[in-house]
Amino acid sequence: MPVARFNNRLLASIGDEDLDRWAPHLEFVTLQRGQVLHEPHVTAEYVYFPTTCVVSILHALENGTTTEVAVVGNDGIVGVSLVMGGDSMLTQAVVLSDGGGYRLRVSALKAEIERAGPVLRVLLRYTQALIAQVSQTAVCNRHHSIRQQLCRWLLLSLDRVTGDELVMTQELIANLLGVRREGISTEALRLQEEGALRYHRGHITVLDRAKVEANACECYSVINKEYERLFP
Repeated sequence: MPVARFNNRLLASIGDEDLDRWAPHLEFVTLQRGQVLHEPHVTAEYVYFPTTCVVSILHALENGTTTEVAVVGNDGIVGVSLVMGGDSMLTQAVVLSDGGGYRLRVSALKAEIERAGPVLRVLLRYTQALIAQVSQTAVCNRHHSIRQQLCRWLLLSLDRVTGDELVMTQELIANLLGVRREGISTEALRLQEEGALRYHRGHITVLDRAKVEANACECYSVINKEYERLFP
């Protein structure tokens, strides 16, 4: 199966010989918004390689509050904790936007890890990139304004889909960022008035990406450069 058919950056980084070995085990699935792919402390059966959907990695507190710690799309794999040897994760993985992806049984992933070959090195590079995103997101949520956080989130999400539109309510974005909905509404309206984006009935369209980048903090650039360094 040609690499181009997978439409996933991590899979595209795996050599043809190794990918040919994986191909029979990769199953294409359609993923729906709100679908839970992984639950905390529950043994996982599959890992996922998104192609046209976006998946949010969430951390939940005892009171039920959740905050997004990373976003995964056609850049990588959902279930990266399993690469490190565990059978479950501390986080929850939820589909943010409808789309497709490939799933692979954890047993097949672990068999590949046991080979300790080129595929493992690709997976470890992606793990490093994801850790960079998680770390920078934590810094961003603590030190930067709601506008900067919103723009950083929009850019990271758009980088992982095709096109310039996201189907996302302001309330959901606020929950993901751990801020008040009113703050997101205010900044989204201002960005719309400035011509940077258009928001209508849950559809966010970026009209001027340069303006969105100018309003984002350095966190987006740091995360983006790390991905480009590890997956040129």
